[in-house]
Amino acid sequence: QVHVMESRGGWVQAGGSLRLSCVASGRTVRINGMHWYRQAPGNQRELVATITRVGNTNYADSVKGRFTISRDNAKNTVYLQMNSLKPEDTAVYYCAADVDTGDNYRDYWGQGTQVTVSS
Repeated sequence: QVHVMESRGGWVQAGGSLRLSCVASGRTVRINGMHWYRQAPGNQRELVATITRVGNTNYADSVKGRFTISRDNAKNTVYLQMNSLKPEDTAVYYCAADVDTGDNYRDYWGQGTQVTVSS
């Protein structure tokens, strides 16, 4: 079994910063891609940032230059540093990990954490 858990989000004023972390635990033989998604009320879930096992990254246009994704493979942890936050960044943020358990290979998701940016 694999468990993915995000850190607590929070409330921040526009222009502020917040750092999220997410750890995958359990039967994680190998973790490949790790991802951050978000979903605002009334919107579809969208991909925010992706990082491969070797550190290649990709970002949604809306967060480029403001958000940075990173990971620590030894800790099975991915981070999302969010700077210059805007009210439109308000959403539930989800972490996902592409995990090889030895028996199968699939993505596992956290339960999400709320980030609220006030104007």
